[in-house]
Amino acid sequence: MARKKIKFTKGELKKQRDSKTQFQRYLPILQLKQQQLQLEVQKTEARLKKLKEEVEQIKEDMVSWIGVLAEPKIDLTPWVKPKDVVTSTTNIAGVDVPVFKRADFAEVDYDIFSMPLWVDSAVDEIRRLSELIAETDITQEEHNILNRELKVTMQRVNLFEKVKIPESKENIRVIQIYLGDQYTNAVGRSKIAKRKIEVLLKT
Repeated sequence: MARKKIKFTKGELKKQRDSKTQFQRYLPILQLKQQQLQLEVQKTEARLKKLKEEVEQIKEDMVSWIGVLAEPKIDLTPWVKPKDVVTSTTNIAGVDVPVFKRADFAEVDYDIFSMPLWVDSAVDEIRRLSELIAETDITQEEHNILNRELKVTMQRVNLFEKVKIPESKENIRVIQIYLGDQYTNAVGRSKIAKRKIEVLLKT
């Protein structure tokens, strides 16, 4: 990356010092945010893993009896598909993420006398599966948001640590050298001028 052109003035020196101070003050905040996000991403990944394992376990348990759902005139869809997935929002390290609360289902209104005895258990089990799948989807969305924010924060931390702060320090060093040389030259010219004046006064 090409170095940004700087002015070799006292005003520019103050500007570079102020920038360095600002970067150094903000960097620990970014680093703390990065640590918080890393921890939350790990927690979310653990929750996702557990949820997926539960989903797979229920599916395996259902294999032995799921075939009965193929019986004619038995459609449990209206009672096992969520009519609404309720979520809330929470703020984690400055980032708003969705939080799963519950899945709402339609009221069961089939005739219990005309349905097989296993239907109630099937509805409960499939609802549990549907709720877990909904929770997994929301948790995955939460994980995606946190992961994206973590990547952006890591990029900013690297930018401050490896580019902005070193760049400001180098600019300060270069400007100080230039201004020091200018001062030395000015002092030298002043001495020469004084000697010339003294010589002229003696003649």
